Amino acid sequence: MNTSLPKITQIPDFQTGSELIDGVPLADPIAATNEINLILDSLLAATLEHQVYFELLERLCLPITFVTEKLTKCYLNKPVPLDEEEDAFFQRVELLWIKMAQAYTRCVELGMPEFEDSSRLEHLAILLYRCIHFTGMAIIEHYRARREVPWGLWLDLHSHYRTAEEKRVDKLPLPNILEEHTEQTHCAAAYLAFVLCEMAGSYSLSLRDQKLVRRWAIDWAPTIGLHAVAAGQPLPAFVIDLLQDVALRSSQECMRIDQIRRLDTTLLADHIVQIRQKLRQRIPPSQIGLGEDCTRHQCASLLSLLSRQWSQARAARKFRRHATSGLVRISTGFEEMYYFISGKEFRQPEHPRLSPGSSFDDVFALRFQGTQQQTPQFQQEKLAASYKADVWEMVDQSANGFRLIRHVDGRRIAHGQLLALSPQDNARYLLAQVTWLMQASNGGLIAGLRVLPGLPQAISARSSAASEIGPKKQYQRAFLLPALPTAEAEESLVLPSGWFRPELVIDIYTDSAKCAKLKKVLESGPDFERVSFDLE
Repeated sequence: MNTSLPKITQIPDFQTGSELIDGVPLADPIAATNEINLILDSLLAATLEHQVYFELLERLCLPITFVTEKLTKCYLNKPVPLDEEEDAFFQRVELLWIKMAQAYTRCVELGMPEFEDSSRLEHLAILLYRCIHFTGMAIIEHYRARREVPWGLWLDLHSHYRTAEEKRVDKLPLPNILEEHTEQTHCAAAYLAFVLCEMAGSYSLSLRDQKLVRRWAIDWAPTIGLHAVAAGQPLPAFVIDLLQDVALRSSQECMRIDQIRRLDTTLLADHIVQIRQKLRQRIPPSQIGLGEDCTRHQCASLLSLLSRQWSQARAARKFRRHATSGLVRISTGFEEMYYFISGKEFRQPEHPRLSPGSSFDDVFALRFQGTQQQTPQFQQEKLAASYKADVWEMVDQSANGFRLIRHVDGRRIAHGQLLALSPQDNARYLLAQVTWLMQASNGGLIAGLRVLPGLPQAISARSSAASEIGPKKQYQRAFLLPALPTAEAEESLVLPSGWFRPELVIDIYTDSAKCAKLKKVLESGPDFERVSFDLE
């Protein structure tokens, strides 16, 4: 099958362009991408009449939305850095969004003489809304793929909004054909929805939460005020500077007052308060406009975060950094983490017996004493060579977390993943979860880690259910975290993902065997569950 069109330098008329668009093979996303790219390249080089140009672009909107949805499945929710094939799919999607924004910008330029007529202002607003939408979608795609937003995209987004503002069409109501769940929008709302997604801290959110944030941002952006700043007027800590390549910037760093815009999120904050009250009344999310595909608990947790993020006070806290330095060793996977935390290879306990009369506190107190099973020295040296931790640089540190950066190649990391980490001047390893993750433009990784409470002990665990046979009856690697009253953290087990069932009884082995009944999941990630338990 021929997957590409002959390269053309221009599209001479509407009929030719329509035939090319109708011939895009949507059943083959890669071939479709190739052909859409050629069509866009031809349009960017074309000298068509403005209306013809516009109508052809409008016909491309649906195919591009369809194709990008198919391609994103190849790289979303994957560890970073993406592999070569996954990265190629991401590059295809990014290029489609950017070229569509460029093509609509070209369309604005072609029609600018016509927009002196006030009857054409709605058409100008539609064009600028498309410019804002497709530029913003390129930014969103970087959030979803956990890639750093490249230089210039925020400047482009600010420029499109500034044009709408200058032409006084920024608040002109428009039909919204590019989003499924809203019927009307305007340029300012579309622009602010992307700003809200950045303020939400998208690199710290799961893909599922990013989707919800995007939906709510679109729905609620019209409640936000966006105001010019007069000379001498007090400013919030962070503002939008239309001349800077960022979403928000410290107001103390802004030089040109005429390019500053301040956000008023008072109405949005009140709306979130009302929504949270309804959730506490156990009203289903679908009945209060939050969506059909989310639970009440998920919405309540995310809204609790957004109530802080979507405020100036929270924005100030978000951008504050406390620099530090040093190297941190990182290991991944239960097998490797067990080795580094315990200092020895995992082995099945020999004839483990439950000891009803022994106290679990006694077991925990003896956790650092050796067992009868010791790996010979030569095997320990061999294992030490096979388990090699990645080395990261520490950027900043807080009471319960780290911000790290890695410039060299290493293991792929997933958002929410469980890691074991050790600062180089401390031989003990801690367990931590990846809560913020981004691949920098130079290929390095930046990660935020939240340390799980307590010093972990490497233990063995297995299901004690009578129905379990084969490998599931074998002990597997797990970890025990002690209670920390000062941190309001109860004693817990860290188990591989998928173990938890309410009231499930499992065997755990430290220096002796015990039965533990699982109570509830305290936190989880793609590869682990931290659960509370009672001893039987």
